[in-house]
Amino acid sequence: MTGRLRRRVPLLVAVTGAMIVALDGTVLLVAQPSLRNALDASPAQIQWTSTGYLVAVAALLVLAGRLGDRYGHLRLLCVGALGFGAASAGIALAPSVGWVIALRVAQGACGALLQPATLAVLRLACPEEALRRAVAVRTGAIAVASGSGPVLGGVLVAHLGWRAVFWINVPIAFAVVVLTLTVRLPVTERASAQRLDVPGAVLLAAVLALLVHALAGVPARGWTAPSTLLELLAAAGLVAALAVSERRAAHPVVPPAVTRSVPVTASMALLLCATAGLFGSLFTATFQLQDVLHLDPLGAGLRVLPLTVLMMLGAPLAGAALGRWGPRPTAVTGTLLVVLGIAGLAQAARAGAPGPTGAVFAVIGAGFAAVMVTATGTVVGDAPPEYAGAVGGLKQTATNIGPTLGIAVATSAGAAASTRTTLLLLATVAVLGLLPAALLPRRTKGART
Repeated sequence: MTGRLRRRVPLLVAVTGAMIVALDGTVLLVAQPSLRNALDASPAQIQWTSTGYLVAVAALLVLAGRLGDRYGHLRLLCVGALGFGAASAGIALAPSVGWVIALRVAQGACGALLQPATLAVLRLACPEEALRRAVAVRTGAIAVASGSGPVLGGVLVAHLGWRAVFWINVPIAFAVVVLTLTVRLPVTERASAQRLDVPGAVLLAAVLALLVHALAGVPARGWTAPSTLLELLAAAGLVAALAVSERRAAHPVVPPAVTRSVPVTASMALLLCATAGLFGSLFTATFQLQDVLHLDPLGAGLRVLPLTVLMMLGAPLAGAALGRWGPRPTAVTGTLLVVLGIAGLAQAARAGAPGPTGAVFAVIGAGFAAVMVTATGTVVGDAPPEYAGAVGGLKQTATNIGPTLGIAVATSAGAAASTRTTLLLLATVAVLGLLPAALLPRRTKGART
């Protein structure tokens, strides 16, 4: 292997590992109707093929990142990729929907091992200037995988059946493992000497699992349902217990160097607000396009396609802007574009015409690319190398909880208000991201002022 290729392998590993998870999430949506019919599953069981995965991955992301800090990110990446591929093959062979749900939970656990490791590999392998470009490439690749998932899934389901959408993960996961075995990263000593805070890890996993499960159930149950309120109350109680446990722990599961970093915590909050606004508005607009404006799924998909295209094209431009102008201006500009785009969707909903939606989605995509690249680059770049896994897990947690929150807000508001009002509420959620965006540093570390 040449020296130039060896330097690019960590980026290829990180991009491929991130893409397999993004692709899996979108192809499943297309396969679920066929899966339901083939296995004679109920709507609740089909919902659990998504919810079970989501709860598992969200609960374990931070713990997986800390395990990577302690035992090595390449090891965790290999284990996660092998497990993800094996679980995918198991789902493709599953004889009943119960097996599908159980293996989706296992797949989520393996995805949790995989995702923080992809960011940690970039943090440890890339110097600052190269890190910005690498994060931009990773963001664009995720946009490509997410956007192509429904198309690829539709082709596979139409010609080969629903099981084919899980078989495609197997060779990709194997390729990730093979590539990972060729990577060599610098060894970080301090984190490897720390004991894992098991009580804190268990409490954090329980908090995240309860929170995600409660939010995922809001579309069906509502915010005021006793089960929703009970789960949210239990999560709040566990947060208090976690705070006490973390103060007493010699090596907290979320290191103080991370929790005390304003750029890291601000980036998490920004990602939460931006993803909530984006996915909530995407959920709302999709129903508006199909149920109100009577577009077929292909027509609706074409209206949304500019979002994916601008995310892909905007990611490298956002990386360049981040290097030239710094995190704060780039993040604020990106957040404003997301807000303006969602407000534009609200205006289009009031006008009752589908025409402008493509251009509005393009604005949202460009803005979201800037937010993702800036927040991810800031989180990964600001983290001490020995805690790269922990911050990678936190970043992925924010981008998992945000969409669930946004869809919960959209469904609850949509039940009581018009589409326009719902979209304006989601624009307000995105506006809240301006507060953490303003807390990001003006310049990147080491940049000239």
